[in-house]
Amino acid sequence: MADSPVAVSCSNCSVRRLCLPAGLSLAEIDRLEQVTGKKKVIKAGESLYRAGDSFQNLYAIRSGSFKNVVIAADGDTQITHFALPGELLGLDAYSTRVHSSYAEALEDSSVCLLPFAQLEVLAQQVPALQQQIYSIFSEELRKENEILMLLGKRSADTRLAALLMNISSRYACRGYSPNEFILSMSRTDIANYLGLTAETVSRLFTRFQKQGVIQVNGRVVQIQNLLGLSEIAGTHCGYEGEV
Repeated sequence: MADSPVAVSCSNCSVRRLCLPAGLSLAEIDRLEQVTGKKKVIKAGESLYRAGDSFQNLYAIRSGSFKNVVIAADGDTQITHFALPGELLGLDAYSTRVHSSYAEALEDSSVCLLPFAQLEVLAQQVPALQQQIYSIFSEELRKENEILMLLGKRSADTRLAALLMNISSRYACRGYSPNEFILSMSRTDIANYLGLTAETVSRLFTRFQKQGVIQVNGRVVQIQNLLGLSEIAGTHCGYEGEV
């Protein structure tokens, strides 16, 4: 079982600039904390919410990571997103008020609970918060379009390279090393997300190592040739947008 929610503070959160408090004044953050002052710990393998659950909260990731999974009518599952600290989960239920997917912790993780009914009321009073919510929804649409582009028009090696570049850039935005990081997701999860087989993913990791672009030790990835990886990903150096 996950731990009971405990009080937290946005003002001392290491990823505050990446989630809802971005762009808010200290006074506005204080008002937000009156609504969203609870944290919940989710153990690896546990679900934050399940498909069919009623929409109550948005969840801002403070630490750890999650996979967001959709269940098809035939029972097949498709991973649609790997979420990192500073990102929000739960947006899938906004229109229907019922979650159409589930979010599972890839490692021991913690989230801030944002009760959406109270958040909407506050957003009407704080224009900067309302604008931030709109921006987050817009970003979700952009990510969905990029996923379709990634899966629909690219070769297997390009898909994996693009994912590694994307994770690298997202860790860099959080103040971590862009050249060495832990992949909390399994090879099977990566394969599901990219529309490949686990064997293909393992073979590609081996190929990338032989090419000298990465070094892999368990789930630790070192990018040894950023330019080479970006060329495989089709980004021609520089980081690709969020996937």
